[in-house]
Amino acid sequence: MQNKSLSIKVATDAIVFGYSPQEGISVVLISRKYPPFQHAWALPGGFVLNEESLEEAVQRELEEEAGIRVNYLEQLFTFGHPDRDPRQRVISVAYMGLVNTSRYQELKASTDAAHARWFPIKKLPVLAFDHKQILAMAIDRLRAKIHYQPIGFELLDKEFPFSDLEKLYSVLLDKTINRRNFSKKILSFGILEETGNMSERTGKGRPGKLYRFNTKRYRQLLKEGFHFEI
Repeated sequence: MQNKSLSIKVATDAIVFGYSPQEGISVVLISRKYPPFQHAWALPGGFVLNEESLEEAVQRELEEEAGIRVNYLEQLFTFGHPDRDPRQRVISVAYMGLVNTSRYQELKASTDAAHARWFPIKKLPVLAFDHKQILAMAIDRLRAKIHYQPIGFELLDKEFPFSDLEKLYSVLLDKTINRRNFSKKILSFGILEETGNMSERTGKGRPGKLYRFNTKRYRQLLKEGFHFEI
């Protein structure tokens, strides 16, 4: 039997979601500066350096290609189809992250990225490589995870009106939410607290109370066996 040498590269790709009441859920995409798929839109990412961990690699690529730093980042899946990259055999470990878009309204592209921008997940361009498949899996993970972990708070401002939280869940779950039942359930968890501040009046609407997520209280509840479920 003839032995064939196999050269495999390891890469990381990042799916970073953000939220705004105006645009809903968006994702960071970069326009590739070099072939393959030159000028095409893609997820931020690149090859892992010899001295890096996977987590270090994905954070570096995000900073280099989009100018962002993500606090919430989790491993999504490993993609390794032999033909996923036309250059050579490349295995990509994808990571999913969440940020507040108000912190990164202006993205800064460099290195292999010509441009970087936010795209609403319902208005996506054609994507390079297998990134459409990767992004679809990340959206499914996000929608599933929002049911049993309060990750949505990562997408909101530190202080927010309850209506923003309601709209976020409605967008993520892609369905209309019963406002009264949702409010009753969320507030019953004891992980949301009033700040004492009021939102600014907009149009004919009255200013509403502002809330914040109590991370310390949530962690304490987890130790006591608390189960978050929407």
